[in-house]
Amino acid sequence: MDELGRRARGAARQLAMSEEDRRNAALHAAAAELRSRREEIIGANEIDMRAARERGLSAAMLDRLMLDESRVEGMASGLEAIAGLPDPLGRVMAEWERPNGLQIQRVAVPLGVIGIIYESRPNVTADAAGLCVKSGNAVILRGGSESFHSSRAIHACLVSGLEKAGLPADSVQMVPTTDRAAVGYLLSSMSQWVDVVVPRGGKNLIRRVQEEARVPVIGHLEGICHVYLHAAADADMAARIAVNAKMRRTGICGAAETLLVDRAGAARLLPGVLTALSEAGCEIRGDGDVVAIFPEAREATQEDWSTEYLDAIISVRVVDDIDAAIRHIGDYGSGHTECIVTDDDDAAAKFFRNVDSAILLQNASTQFADGGEFGMGAEIGIATGRIHARGPVGAEQLTSYKYVVHGSGQTRP
Repeated sequence: MDELGRRARGAARQLAMSEEDRRNAALHAAAAELRSRREEIIGANEIDMRAARERGLSAAMLDRLMLDESRVEGMASGLEAIAGLPDPLGRVMAEWERPNGLQIQRVAVPLGVIGIIYESRPNVTADAAGLCVKSGNAVILRGGSESFHSSRAIHACLVSGLEKAGLPADSVQMVPTTDRAAVGYLLSSMSQWVDVVVPRGGKNLIRRVQEEARVPVIGHLEGICHVYLHAAADADMAARIAVNAKMRRTGICGAAETLLVDRAGAARLLPGVLTALSEAGCEIRGDGDVVAIFPEAREATQEDWSTEYLDAIISVRVVDDIDAAIRHIGDYGSGHTECIVTDDDDAAAKFFRNVDSAILLQNASTQFADGGEFGMGAEIGIATGRIHARGPVGAEQLTSYKYVVHGSGQTRP
C-alpha cells in the first residue's frame, strides 16, 4: 500500500504540470481501449457475475454489477464527455488589485492524490479515474470485491490510455487485493501519500470511511430527500414529479424518501399523487391526515421520517405551511437534495433561502441530483459537507487553489 502511495505521489506531480491536451488525449485513448477490449471486459465481468450469483447477491446488486456492450459504450462515451469539459486547472477563480499595486489571483490547482473506495458498480472505475485525470490528480482506486475482475479489466484500458498519451501509468492505480485490511490501511496510515478520500457506496461503507479516515473525506452518509408539494403546486406536475423522484430508480441517493404536502392543498393534490405512486408500485406510509384522505396508506411511525428506504416505499406527511415543511426537512433531512413543487416563485425563493441542503430544485425531480445531469460529464458522488465540495463532485470539484501575486518591486513597510 505504501508503494502505491509513493508511486501515486510521483505521478501526481507530473500530472499537475501536464498540458490539458495530453490529459484529454489519455481519456480519448482509454475510451478507444474500452471499445476495442469490450469482449475481454464483459468476459471478466462474467467471472464476477457468476461469483455474485453463487454468493446470493440481490437482483439490485447484480444489476449494478452487470456489464454489457451498452454499458461498456457508456463508460467510453463518459470518458469522452469528460475530455470535452473545460480544463479545470489554471482557472483564475478571482483576481483583484491592492492599493499598493499588487495584482492577486486565486488559481485552480489539483488536490494531489485521491483515494476512492467504492462498491459494486465497475463503471465507477472509469468515471472516477477519468475525472481525476482530467483534474490533474493521481488516484488510488479500491473497488468492491464483487467487481474485482471487471474493474481490473477496465483499469488496464485506463493505463493503456495514459501510456499512449505519454503520462505516467501510476496516475491511476488499483489496490491489488480484496482484503478488507487494505481499506483500513488506506484510511488510517497513508496520510503522507493520500490527500483526500472519496467513498461511494452504501451507508456502512461511508460510515466506516468517515470514522476511520485520517485525511479529509468528500461524500455523504444518507440521501433522505424530500419532495414538498406547496399549496400552489400544479396537480398533474406534482404527480409526475413525485412518481419520477421516487420510482425512476429507488436505490439511488437522489431518490425521494418523503413527500410533504401543504394542508391547504392536501385534499386537491394527495388523491391524484398517491394514486399515481401506488399504481407505480410504491407503498405509501402516511400520517393520520394522509390515511384519512388515502385509506390504502399504512400508518407511518416516527422512524419513517428519518429512514432512507432505497426501495419502493415513501413516507407522506401533511404540514401546516411552508415554514412547517422547512422545519421538517431541517429535523429529518440529510442535507442531500430537496424539491419544492409550486407555481409561486416567492415561495420557491423562501424555500431556497431557508433549506440548507446541497441541491435544491423547483418543479423538477430529485433524480436530477447527478453530475452528468448537471453537465459535469460524470461525478464521483454527491457531497453534503460544508468544507470544500458540495453537491455533485466532478472534475472542477477535485481542485483546490493557490494564490499568485504579481508585483512591481513592492516591499512591506
